[in-house]
Amino acid sequence: MVSNRPSTPPNLANKKPHHDEKSPASTPLRVWDLTVAYQRTPVLWDVAFHVEPGSLVAIVGPNGAGKSTLLRAILNLIPRTSGKIQVFGDEFAAQRRRVGYVPQRESVDWDFPVSVLDVVTMGLYREIGWLWPVRKKHRARAMEALNQVGIADLAHRQISHLSGGQQQRTFLARALAQDADLYLMDEPLAAVDAATELAIIQQLRAMKQQGKTCVVIHHDLQTVPEYFDDVLLLNMRVVASGPVSEVFTPENLQKTYGGRLTLLDEVSSAMRRQEKLL
Repeated sequence: MVSNRPSTPPNLANKKPHHDEKSPASTPLRVWDLTVAYQRTPVLWDVAFHVEPGSLVAIVGPNGAGKSTLLRAILNLIPRTSGKIQVFGDEFAAQRRRVGYVPQRESVDWDFPVSVLDVVTMGLYREIGWLWPVRKKHRARAMEALNQVGIADLAHRQISHLSGGQQQRTFLARALAQDADLYLMDEPLAAVDAATELAIIQQLRAMKQQGKTCVVIHHDLQTVPEYFDDVLLLNMRVVASGPVSEVFTPENLQKTYGGRLTLLDEVSSAMRRQEKLL
């Protein structure tokens, strides 16, 4: 689906969501007519897309395009002006247990005095209960998740002593411990070393093999064709969405980034290299 961003959005009062549509229970995520505004200034306008089960999806766009706002709106962390969101055919609140979230690393107070294992078990508190102690089985699940991302040996280290890549792996482990079906990740590959990037991508691919669906805000255009199945090009509105091979084109990227895009040649070369591997 392709939609162009209007130069001047219509009056917000005229926006009406479609209440008569229903997403199949097999569809991990579907968004209709989503508008989010801060002080009546739209940040997202008329966003609509859906995500196929068992896919790796990149959300790509310039700074200020509304990418993180989109994830927060899906998670009901911020109010929406209009629109409808369904997760596995129902409201998010009804399917909350099936959704895992990896926030931006910068949004966390890494000086808080807790261990890596503590952070991972926090992802299980909805299951454990806020007033109940963490049991042995929960710690075992947390340790297994840490083992999956390759930092089980850091379980008892204070989070303030972690590197950036280790912090990102800790967040991924917390999400893995939840054993969700849909994962929303806000730039998990930002500012990490090459080894951590490879480890995270390998884990995402393993999750896909298990039938999990991952929606990932991603900043490196050159690796989109290599890492992802589908892409959502976003700049306040959806410019294009669908399989990378169909919509991740220089023309659509130019529409998304405008004059700010300086990597078109590099992206085109990366896409050609990827096509040769298929």
